[in-house]
Amino acid sequence: MPICETLQGIPLLSVEREGRTKGKNTQKRKKMSKKAKVNELRFYRLKAKKKMTSPNPEVRIRYKLEKAKRKEEWLIEKLRKFEVPKAPEEIYDPEILTEEELFFLKRTGEKKKNYVPVGRRGVFGGVVLNMHLHWKRHETVKVVCKPCRPGQVHEYAEELARLSKGIAIDIKANNVIIFYRGKNYVQPEVMSPPDTLSKSKALEKYKFEQSLEHTSEFIEKLEKELEDYHRHIALYRKGKEAAAENPTTNI
Repeated sequence: MPICETLQGIPLLSVEREGRTKGKNTQKRKKMSKKAKVNELRFYRLKAKKKMTSPNPEVRIRYKLEKAKRKEEWLIEKLRKFEVPKAPEEIYDPEILTEEELFFLKRTGEKKKNYVPVGRRGVFGGVVLNMHLHWKRHETVKVVCKPCRPGQVHEYAEELARLSKGIAIDIKANNVIIFYRGKNYVQPEVMSPPDTLSKSKALEKYKFEQSLEHTSEFIEKLEKELEDYHRHIALYRKGKEAAAENPTTNI
């Protein structure tokens, strides 16, 4: 280490900075040329083609299964980006309705033509906004859920009741929910809740969900095909062993 003197003549050791690059890879990663990238892609494509055209059915099924599982993982990661943290629930008292009031509101909601559609995007900020706009002039509003999977209408009813602070007074068999705004209804300043997706984001999420659903079904189908193939091979070997133990003479 080099020695340096201060103004008073006292020798001090100057400590050099060592190990600045310690733990870091000093060698830079070599960039691949365009030709090398093309050759690498060609290698993987030929490898995939070889598996797809393999005479062994198990190799073909396993290749498709691995590819589908990779896609499933990728779709799950994509869907995680659309998860919106729920806002803390406000404590509010749901109003108690008598049987007469409930019957009257159901009949009124059925007769009125005002409605809010819930389509393939599901529940997003625009649906709640439209409900509040209808509640300006009407006490009730119908929410029409199409398309809707079996049992999904009840999930929509719970989610919309939480976001709009309304009361789901009736759920019809044709996936129609009738919401009542409440006796002490006050229109909120922000009618579209912040913990919901926008229209474009909701559509993008729907597309990923549909793709994930089809991919999961395809994986189940491939797994079943693989099981059937293994069962067929086991039966074939068993029959071959039985034939070897009991040889028959051709007449």
